[in-house]
Amino acid sequence: MRILLIEDSFRLRELLCEAIRDAGWKIDAFALAQEGRLALEGTDYDLMLLDLGLPDEDGIVFLRSLRASKVQMPVLVLTARGAVDERIAGLDAGADDYLVKPFHNGELIARIRALTRRAPVTAMPVLEFAALQYDVASRRVTCGDDEIALAPSEKGLLELLMRNGGQVVPKPKIEHAFSEFGDERSSNAVELAVSRLRKKLDGHPTKALIETVRGVGYMMRETRG
Repeated sequence: MRILLIEDSFRLRELLCEAIRDAGWKIDAFALAQEGRLALEGTDYDLMLLDLGLPDEDGIVFLRSLRASKVQMPVLVLTARGAVDERIAGLDAGADDYLVKPFHNGELIARIRALTRRAPVTAMPVLEFAALQYDVASRRVTCGDDEIALAPSEKGLLELLMRNGGQVVPKPKIEHAFSEFGDERSSNAVELAVSRLRKKLDGHPTKALIETVRGVGYMMRETRG
């Protein structure tokens, strides 16, 4: 899962980014509404964390403009505006949930999970390919009754391959999925991640094979037998 954070406090951005990464998710963080708009033009996000007190545009106005543009991803508002009428204004503008500062990171992570579980039709709560199952909300990978222990980055790679099962996923797309703005992953890092994932899946009867398509990328295909 990839999250967009728009928060003007540098310190809070750093703390939130750390909490999100520890949960195993990717996050791109910006201080301005305009930066967030530009990020949305080039990247698909699963959820937005939005501060209302932005220096270049009021968060309510920004949120209304997103919904008017048919942006449907869940939006969790983070703000110091705790009055009831202000919370109502945020929800009426298109927010899916509201968290008043200061808050505990554990509650933030729980609310993110709840929002992604009830996200619109584009969400796929459980991915299945061959004998593999991946619960997107809980990030639990299973093969039959057995759970497969994977690192967060390996789960992200597996999710991308399963969502594109039977199709070649170009290496640049994998590199982008593993990256955050200003922190690009190398081709060698992707190859190492694929190798580690293959070894962990090989210990289970997944009936799924990660195939290298030389010069292009990788494809997950179902094996016979």
